[in-house]
Amino acid sequence: MLPRIFRRPVAWFSRTRLFRRVGPAIMPPLERMMTRLTGGRVPLSGLLLPSLVLHTIGAKSGQERDTTLMYCPEPDGRMLVTGSNFARGSHPAWTANLLRNPDAAVSVLGRRIPVHAVPIGDDEREAVWRELEEHWPGYRGYERASGRVLRIFRLTPVS
Repeated sequence: MLPRIFRRPVAWFSRTRLFRRVGPAIMPPLERMMTRLTGGRVPLSGLLLPSLVLHTIGAKSGQERDTTLMYCPEPDGRMLVTGSNFARGSHPAWTANLLRNPDAAVSVLGRRIPVHAVPIGDDEREAVWRELEEHWPGYRGYERASGRVLRIFRLTPVS
């Protein structure tokens, strides 16, 4: 992972209109290429922040779906993921998948881990946002720009 000093400028760039417009088109193919080159051990986004591949079951299709996401590790081994969707007005499909099928898996550094997803409730949203913004400064700007309440999930590893 690159030094923390790079997070603030990259976080700023990731909130620009330019990135929000081109990011959805360029990031997924770049992530797939990096996954192939490293055998899934290093997602492109993982160069800046902890990243994982979320393996869900499609809410409509029933097929396995993979999505590369940045995550916020918690001290007890749990992980927080946020459905920012590049600040678009709609929730990303993976969040609907977790709502329908909360038992999923993540791949972190090439290791697959079964997890159970629980949406973050209103009672702890503010505390969770503070935690998320410690890892990615200004991240809540995505929520303001999207005009919707972002779905946040806590992923708990399952034995």
